Amino acid sequence: QVQLVESGGGLVQSGGSLRLSCAASGRTFSRYAMGWFRQAPGLEREFVAAISWSTISTYYADSVKGRFTISRDNVKNTVYLQMNSLKPEDTAVYYCAAAGVVASSWSVYDINYWGKGTLVTVSS
Repeated sequence: QVQLVESGGGLVQSGGSLRLSCAASGRTFSRYAMGWFRQAPGLEREFVAAISWSTISTYYADSVKGRFTISRDNVKNTVYLQMNSLKPEDTAVYYCAAAGVVASSWSVYDINYWGKGTLVTVSS
């Protein structure tokens, strides 16, 4: 069992930066690939980024590639999403996710555990 709690969301101007954190409980954190999804109002939840348990492999949605960076600290049981050059279209609730296998683009059906989400609002 893994419980995920996100933090770090907020309001930022276009071009600004935010760093999201996801704290995981459970001794098996390091066995899971971790990642982030987001969901804007009226839209489906979409994949943003993923990182393997070993941190060797990382994957990003095309829309965030070059602007967002995912990382994890298996000692602190935490995964991070550094978001730079934010755009208004990045506005969404961001969800932390854990899955048994990392993939270049997860679907929601690949995910074993979800956090409750943190809101990111980017003003123009």
